[in-house]
Amino acid sequence: MALNKKTVDDFSAAGKRVLVRCDFNVPLKNGEITDDTRIVAALPTIKKLIADGGKVILCSHLGKVKEGPNEKESLAPVAKRLSEKLGKEVKFVSDYHVTGEEATKAVAAMQPGDVVLLQNTRFRMEEETKPQKAGEAFAKELADLADDYVCDAFGSAHRAHASVAVVTKYISEKGGVNAVGYLMQKEINFLGNAVENPVRPFVAILGGAKVADKLNVIDNLLEKADTLIIGGGMAFTFLKAKGYEVGNSLVDLEKIDYCKEMMAKAEKLGKKLLLPIDTTVAKAFPDPIDGPIEVSVVDADKIPADMEGLDIGTKTQALFADAVKAAKTVVWNGPMGVFENPTLAKGTIAVAKALAETDATTIIGGGDSAAACNQLGFADKMSHISTGGGASLEFLEGKELPGVYAADDK
Repeated sequence: MALNKKTVDDFSAAGKRVLVRCDFNVPLKNGEITDDTRIVAALPTIKKLIADGGKVILCSHLGKVKEGPNEKESLAPVAKRLSEKLGKEVKFVSDYHVTGEEATKAVAAMQPGDVVLLQNTRFRMEEETKPQKAGEAFAKELADLADDYVCDAFGSAHRAHASVAVVTKYISEKGGVNAVGYLMQKEINFLGNAVENPVRPFVAILGGAKVADKLNVIDNLLEKADTLIIGGGMAFTFLKAKGYEVGNSLVDLEKIDYCKEMMAKAEKLGKKLLLPIDTTVAKAFPDPIDGPIEVSVVDADKIPADMEGLDIGTKTQALFADAVKAAKTVVWNGPMGVFENPTLAKGTIAVAKALAETDATTIIGGGDSAAACNQLGFADKMSHISTGGGASLEFLEGKELPGVYAADDK
């Protein structure tokens, strides 16, 4: 999926009202932001539009908003942090209606270079509505506030929500531009090139708990990559498909035939499919998740019946690291074990370390892998860490993302 989309460099925002869909879905604890990576990632696009002399109207969702609008999921803390980062006031519209009278007045009062942040888009239930009837009305209200639209929310690009994809229709109707921001451009360049046009050898590493979450990704990457490495909880369904005893390890019995098909497909295509050759096992899952736990390492085909595999073993760490050493492009999505536990993080650390030490282009596909790289201190050694877990997975599946598709072609 090449990016042949209009970007913020393809139009001037001077004197224009520009609606920017950001991804400010940041973690909060007691009303304080605990990680502002997503806010920092949005700054280049916002600064470019300010420098142009645009009137910058920002919108985003935060959380799942199950209980209806509430102060805990308000974007007020984001406005405060953004003001600090930009060194200028970001006016926050606290109205739960998002696009109500308060928003209209705030936008009408804007001068070139001003920044306004609207309230959490999910406070309007229409944001996620399917069919789009009610969503169309909300999308039109958002478009009515602006002349042009920029989507810079890669973390939401796989959702056809009112503020992500539907709004573009109404911007187009008034002759406005629908562009992507710098963050989206970077994501698509890295992920798109990695999958469609990789420098070879191309190694893909998949981890995480369930095979079911990554069915299409495995299928697609087997076609594209030279080597596919499978670790994490999902590896045990593959090991079971090979006829191994996996004890109490996580297994998706419905996907055993699928795993057999994928192993046969790899062989037919002449691709390497690497599975764990040894496993770190314990009597039970750690409780609490980061609590002390007694473990031992056994060969992958010798997991005791009363034990469960919770991380890759030492021989597997070396095997996976070796595969990465020769690579020129590496994509990694999903941890190798229960990385939240220090004893069971060793496999994930070994893979992160191998990626940090290679000269290859290294792309981390969001979600838990991104969290692991950040927590373990390897983030600055990676070529690119995606801000969107779900979106990067769908990208790796070869799917078209509504938030990308909706932008104007160049």
